[in-house]
Amino acid sequence: MSTPTALTGELTEVADGVFAFVQPDGGWCLNNAGLVTGDDGRGVLVDTAATEARARRLREEVLRVAGTPPRTLVNTHFHGDHTFGNHLFPEAVVVAHERTRSDMAAAGLHLTSLWPDVCWGDIELALPEVTFRDALTVHAGGVRVELLHLGPAAHTTNDTVVWLPAQRVLFTGDLVMSGVTPFCVMGSVGGSLDALERMRRLDPLVVVPGHGPVGGPEVLDANEAYFLRLRDLARQGVAEGVSPLELARATGPGPFADLLDAERLVPNLHRAYAEERGAAPGEALDVPALFREMTEYHGGLPVCRA
Repeated sequence: MSTPTALTGELTEVADGVFAFVQPDGGWCLNNAGLVTGDDGRGVLVDTAATEARARRLREEVLRVAGTPPRTLVNTHFHGDHTFGNHLFPEAVVVAHERTRSDMAAAGLHLTSLWPDVCWGDIELALPEVTFRDALTVHAGGVRVELLHLGPAAHTTNDTVVWLPAQRVLFTGDLVMSGVTPFCVMGSVGGSLDALERMRRLDPLVVVPGHGPVGGPEVLDANEAYFLRLRDLARQGVAEGVSPLELARATGPGPFADLLDAERLVPNLHRAYAEERGAAPGEALDVPALFREMTEYHGGLPVCRA
């Protein structure tokens, strides 16, 4: 059984009235969240957490910092580590991209079946109540909070970044990882590179990634380097007629060996191969089969310490 890490996540101020909730070490299901505090109590929460205990920890931190629950909750995409705690913020209106809602409904609590030994607690789906297609602006008191869909497919097909233009703070969701291997099996390599360029043009000063430590624009550069190598490997593998698993075993993570969850190379290569062969961004792959292949490459089930 996986040993959970301590519930050490806490809100840390990264700009005036803007906080990041970082859960070490940032590996599988240990995501980040964020809080924007308005001067009128109309706070905006960015994402929640995977388990009941972790979402309750987040709520405690929000109440400690803001004094009141958030009025708005933004989900950056549909994955359960960012959304399973929605129901523990009943005061908030949940906002997300329109495909986040539909993909959440379709996926249900499937994530829990991948790691049955994790103590998920009493969790339930709380779907977004307000959806948008391209962009939406939310106001937290005097703070302008811009929600931007960076599609058509990057980490998933429904990725939203939360941009605070006055503070130059960018909450990226899982479009960006920090010290953690990027993951694009449900999106695309090309779309991830396009999204990184669009985020770079925003000119952020602070980047709050979906997993791992808060950083600056250099985090975007590190993710770009990973995806460029991934694309080059796929071109090599397709040309040589070797499978993604064979190529992963032959090359390994290379210069990215220090990133957490390096086993993601296998499903990422499957996505890159599909694109190299003409697949559309976000075109469905057999994700459960790729998860099994990733487990084979890793030599066992990847560790989830949620």
